[in-house]
Amino acid sequence: MLELRRAAAGRMKPTPRVAALLVVPPLLWAGNAMVGRLFADSVPPLFLNAARWCAAVLLLLPLGWRAIGSAPRRAEVRARWKPLALLGLLGVGSYNALQYLALQTSTPINVTLIASSVPVWSLGVGALLYRERPHRAQWLSAALSLAGVLVVLVRGEPARLATIRFVAGDLWMLLAALSWALYSWQLARPPAALAGRQRPAWTWSEFLLLQALFGLVFAGAAAAGEAATSEHALRLTPGFALALVFLAIGPSLLAYRCWGLGVAAAGPTVAGFFSNLTPLFAALFSAVLLGEGPRPYHGFAFVLIVAGIVVSSRRRG
Repeated sequence: MLELRRAAAGRMKPTPRVAALLVVPPLLWAGNAMVGRLFADSVPPLFLNAARWCAAVLLLLPLGWRAIGSAPRRAEVRARWKPLALLGLLGVGSYNALQYLALQTSTPINVTLIASSVPVWSLGVGALLYRERPHRAQWLSAALSLAGVLVVLVRGEPARLATIRFVAGDLWMLLAALSWALYSWQLARPPAALAGRQRPAWTWSEFLLLQALFGLVFAGAAAAGEAATSEHALRLTPGFALALVFLAIGPSLLAYRCWGLGVAAAGPTVAGFFSNLTPLFAALFSAVLLGEGPRPYHGFAFVLIVAGIVVSSRRRG
């Protein structure tokens, strides 16, 4: 814990342990993108998000039920329902729903590369809402990551910049990146009711369960609206049950636990650069499972993204 407190205070660079915490989520999130793509034709995206978090809640209940298991504990939740609802909306109800929507018209490689704009959003959110003045190295890192995103958007052809046209998946993923940046800052700089001595003694599983319960309200409402207005038919297969188990355990529980620890240790901006490893894993998974091997411009974009990670990890805390 001393290691995490020092990293959070900016007195040290991320240690191998903290770096490992921040590598696990991109690996699992790449798998999440693969599932979203594999089931894009048979499972509506908003239903997929709601089903994922229903399964995650069922797994979390045995671990975190004490957060709502007594009247005094429920009173603690009611007194803090607004910040908890915001966390649930951003991290559970919005981010993955937007990503699954993006995967309806884009590939896992493109979607995860566009998600690399998270550091840019993090810098903007920090400057506008938290008065966090970015360092020059952070701006350089963000510029490198943004350059990688632009390479993907123009498909490696600079001449397309003058006539760039966003497809629906690109726009959904940019909105998802903004949602995740806001969520990460809420974790790193929580409101008074969720910080210090005012924060109840929730374990990680209790805290995540509360976020998931509030987020499931938004996810369920979105799925209901989708069912009422969309012509996208639901066709369940045996493979979907296995995929749902993976989504509930990996990208939902394990990834969020590691991400929360990593953000607390390294800060949301540095953590955002580590999230940019997701495209590498997505490219590997796509080549093996979908036959959608990376193009040369994907490699160039990834080099720019890795350069952003290197620059951000070398800066002063």
